[in-house]
Amino acid sequence: MAAHNLSTLFDGVLAQRGYALNKMCYSFNHAENRSAFLQDEAAYCAKFGLTEAQRLAVKRRNVLDMLQAGGNIYYLAKLAGIFGLNVQDIGAQQTGMSVEAFKSALVSAGK
Repeated sequence: MAAHNLSTLFDGVLAQRGYALNKMCYSFNHAENRSAFLQDEAAYCAKFGLTEAQRLAVKRRNVLDMLQAGGNIYYLAKLAGIFGLNVQDIGAQQTGMSVEAFKSALVSAGK
């Protein structure tokens, strides 16, 4: 599998930058919050004070941009689930591969 260096080091600076995004994602532990997000995504993001970069990343369903905007992958997994994204979808985004190519690479690596 061709590895791309798309890792973002989650440090204290990034944690502070991503506080609003991560707080919003944490709220998705409750079904009523997931429902509220799906009913009015823009209002829900505004409620938590997401930055423009964070709102755009959420709107585009771009996990890499969310990571770079301070998102913590453990919290983002809750949001990705709402979008219908699974771990392989996220892995494909992180490596710059299509989902099918990523799945194929995983199978090949396991042989």
